[in-house]
Amino acid sequence: MHVVIPLYPRFTALDAVGPYTVLAFAPGWTVTFAAAETGPVADDRGSLSLAATARLADLPHPDVVVVPGGPGTLDAISDPDLVGWIARAHEHTRWTASVCSGSFLLGAAGLLRGRRATTHWGWLDHLAGFGAEPVGERVVTDGKVVTSAGVSAGIDMALALLAEAADRETAQAVQLAIEYDPRPPFAAGSPKTAPAGLTGRALSLIG
Repeated sequence: MHVVIPLYPRFTALDAVGPYTVLAFAPGWTVTFAAAETGPVADDRGSLSLAATARLADLPHPDVVVVPGGPGTLDAISDPDLVGWIARAHEHTRWTASVCSGSFLLGAAGLLRGRRATTHWGWLDHLAGFGAEPVGERVVTDGKVVTSAGVSAGIDMALALLAEAADRETAQAVQLAIEYDPRPPFAAGSPKTAPAGLTGRALSLIG
């Protein structure tokens, strides 16, 4: 199974690296970071780059696409080459997935019309502008389109996708291999459980 993760300037690193780690550990799966041109692509902090080892134009028929989110999606949705590649690749994929605001790129490619979809809680309502039905869940599957909520949810999405594409035991083995057993010190990972007044501060960190 060949997975392509398209990179663009100011993507969020964990959006890409979380699913990469899960799927790259899966037997028989290959994951490629790709961009318009090969070379380093800087993340949203400007202090970390991932190397695109292939050009998107050279990878027209991936089995799986995982689109990361990040502040750079605001510019990326206006990039006809990237959005066009996602739309064309989707015609051949088994799964087309996104993490966080990467769902807006799926929306710009016309893939969310009439579908249930999710994204980061701070921008969930904006999905309706792409013809989607916003759903406040961590991972949402509608047909072969799989969307996930903010940043860390990409790990959950990748495990769910792996279980569906392979089998539960494979996904569980990968989860155990990477020791994904989250036990955060605070119950502040969702607006439903976070202390009152914290949402504005949280959004200011990623806006």
